[in-house]
Amino acid sequence: MPRGVAVRDPQDMALRCVLVDDNHHFLLTATKLLGRQDVHVVGVAHDASEGVERAAELRPDVVLIDINLGPENGFEVAKRLARLVNPPAVIMISSQSGADFIDLIGPSLAAGFIEKSALSGDAIRELL
Repeated sequence: MPRGVAVRDPQDMALRCVLVDDNHHFLLTATKLLGRQDVHVVGVAHDASEGVERAAELRPDVVLIDINLGPENGFEVAKRLARLVNPPAVIMISSQSGADFIDLIGPSLAAGFIEKSALSGDAIRELL
């Protein structure tokens, strides 16, 4: 490596994220919050199909998926994302307690779960 070239520690690098949630207000709020915490929201989606499309197109490091997407299920989105070439990490989110979904999160393809009220860049990095 040439002298004087700085190498960034991976812990210091901003994560690239796609948010999948059917709540427009949450998408706006979470995008602003995470942006201040070195998590760049590179795309948002309002439903499962759009979420898979955004992830395939934008190739984020992580996709945050609401468990309840109206008529759809976030766990099904995680399964679809796992089929992508170089799939992103998946974290399930919900306004409900993780205890409500413990039987589903454990065997799922998700790296883990974060309650929306506890969402932060540090919480995401801790799971990854």
